[in-house]
Amino acid sequence: MALIYIFDDEAGEPALHVKGEMHKYLIKVRRHKEGDEISFRSRENIEILHKYKIDVVEPRSAELSLLSSEQLEVKSEKPLHVGWCIIDANSIEKVLPSLCEIGVERVSFIACDRSQKNTKLDFKRFQRIMEASMQQCGRSTYIEFDIYKNVEEFITKFPDVNVFDFCDETPKDYGAIKRVLIGCEGGFSPKERELLSSLKRFRLNTPMVLRSESAVVAVASKIVL
Repeated sequence: MALIYIFDDEAGEPALHVKGEMHKYLIKVRRHKEGDEISFRSRENIEILHKYKIDVVEPRSAELSLLSSEQLEVKSEKPLHVGWCIIDANSIEKVLPSLCEIGVERVSFIACDRSQKNTKLDFKRFQRIMEASMQQCGRSTYIEFDIYKNVEEFITKFPDVNVFDFCDETPKDYGAIKRVLIGCEGGFSPKERELLSSLKRFRLNTPMVLRSESAVVAVASKIVL
């Protein structure tokens, strides 16, 4: 897939000197040539989109000149906060690009009773995965990540959360949901269900049982898109 823009810490400078893997991608893979225009963003000022023109292409490098810079924030118009009970880190990483593309604003990871124990979440790795997705979909904001030690701590802070669970309720307006809690494999424990009993619950209109990672993508898509 072609990149909508490219991260470069020098983006915004009057000229860019491209070499190495970036040169290989732009010139050999994407077959860009002199005169082509390419968009860049820097991590420090990510809200600004810089457009460059390729002036010179050499066998191992390329020279680009700045054409324009504009403030252009690209994000979802429907902010969604997902409370997600912790599952295997590899499974989380597989769906992060989808959550990024859908436009999820924040993901709070929660150590639930049935979460896999000793799972370590590498937020720096998550950021690298997000950046690859952001360059492809055009998004200019990062997903915010945080962690909660249990369900009780999370719902105490966010009592307005809607719980995705086994029930009879299918919302008439998914877009009205701003915050959702999704369980891990095996669902919520009896103790957690008691804590959640007073909160709004809902399900999707499907007879199939979804894995946690399938549920988070399906629910986010239903609410945001």
